[in-house]
Amino acid sequence: MTMLKRSLRGRLLRGATGFRPLFMHVVIPKPLRSFGRHALTAALAVLVLAGLAARPAAAEELAKNLFGAKQLPAVAAPQSIGFYSKGCFAGGVAIPLNGPKWEVMRPSRNRRWGHPTMIALIEKLSRDAAADGWPGLLVGDISQPRGGPMLTGHASHQIGLDADIWLTPMPDRKLSLEQRENMSATLLVDEKTHLVKDALWAAAHTRLLKRAASYAEVERILVNPGIKKKLCDTVKGDRAWLRKVRPFWGHDYHFHIRIGCQPGSPKCKAQENTAPGEGCDQSLAWWFTEEPWRPNKNPDRPKARDLMTMASLPAACQAVLDGPDPASAEAVTYYGDGVPVAAAPVLMTAPAPARASASGGAALPASVNAFAATPEIGIPLPRPRPGN
Repeated sequence: MTMLKRSLRGRLLRGATGFRPLFMHVVIPKPLRSFGRHALTAALAVLVLAGLAARPAAAEELAKNLFGAKQLPAVAAPQSIGFYSKGCFAGGVAIPLNGPKWEVMRPSRNRRWGHPTMIALIEKLSRDAAADGWPGLLVGDISQPRGGPMLTGHASHQIGLDADIWLTPMPDRKLSLEQRENMSATLLVDEKTHLVKDALWAAAHTRLLKRAASYAEVERILVNPGIKKKLCDTVKGDRAWLRKVRPFWGHDYHFHIRIGCQPGSPKCKAQENTAPGEGCDQSLAWWFTEEPWRPNKNPDRPKARDLMTMASLPAACQAVLDGPDPASAEAVTYYGDGVPVAAAPVLMTAPAPARASASGGAALPASVNAFAATPEIGIPLPRPRPGN
């Protein structure tokens, strides 16, 4: 303390720049003046320390860093919180890296987590699509273990209800981890014309998208505008499912499945209701004008994930972030045939359920049933190009 007083006194007498702003307008009361020079120096030291303590704390850490660092989900009953692009989820489960009719791509990202209903639906789609003639699913990003903003990439995928499926069929051989990290997807749309490359399009693509849209849980499927146009131009017979297929920027090598808020998630914010129709009208024609493809007027504007802190998310997301880990990733991995593994505390101490050898979807509890009906919601009309 003596050295601090000497340092402060010396700097004050010399008019040290770093301290001058703190004392330029300080009026020393007469009682304090009678304490003498040493007492005055000590009092000023207290003021300095108080001033330093009052300075703003370091900037709050970004939510993407906090959620991106979590390797496992929060042990809790499955619940999505907030909106698809601003929220989190608890009680997530993982899809296995390998399945009979799927393989997870880019596994190092650790984005194979979702609400149990979402994971169960992907597993069901893999089986149904195989029956339709699709070799198998290459599964892209679903969500981080606890959702939230991602370190890179998507604005959505935050509440465990979004998933990307590649439009490249699964090869007839098991891909190595290196191949899954580096293999490029097939781009089906010409970047200049915004139309599908006919040489790459097959009837199997249409069947795959139709199958995904057939599930009541699926509210929207996002595809490139060129893919939407190809469907509008070629689908015959039943076209009602086209209503769920929504054109959007990107999505030229994969399609995006989005399901609705699930039971047990009262804090989940649903999407807007949309008008009926196939979406093959002027709302699609807009995508083939110049307006959607004009350069962004403000390309340097920060992305939302680069600004969002925990204060930006629903308050309940802090509890999700702080929630306990399960024993392992395997303990909360979903295996198909109707036996999901929910990350609920009561299950963490119970023996792992046996994997069913036959379909048993009817026995699933409603809270994790991927096949329970949800309200049908359509496709919104296009809006102006969003910012970053």
